[in-house]
Amino acid sequence: MGLFDRFRRKSRPGVLRAPTSADTGHLERWAAERRGVEAYVEPRTTVTETTVVLVAHDGEWTRRRIDGEEGAKRFARKLGMPIYDAGIVGYPKRMREYSRRKSAGEI
Repeated sequence: MGLFDRFRRKSRPGVLRAPTSADTGHLERWAAERRGVEAYVEPRTTVTETTVVLVAHDGEWTRRRIDGEEGAKRFARKLGMPIYDAGIVGYPKRMREYSRRKSAGEI
């Protein structure tokens, strides 16, 4: 064993966490407490499962795992909100502005 071997990361496959009812519950509560909410689906990557970003009228947003693209569509349909593919349309300007204001301490 070399001097720095203990500090090296052991190679192990990543573990993707599946969406839970807590994820869906959070999204439902969040959407119910805000107005003008839209859903943006983010595709599965090697690091994360499919996620959905909900963006309110003022740019406030939240992200949680969802049960695939079809699950995101069912979720949005159930709540009566528009749904977009974030990889195609991108994120709304109000979301970026909200994040900027929040990091500047204006919110």
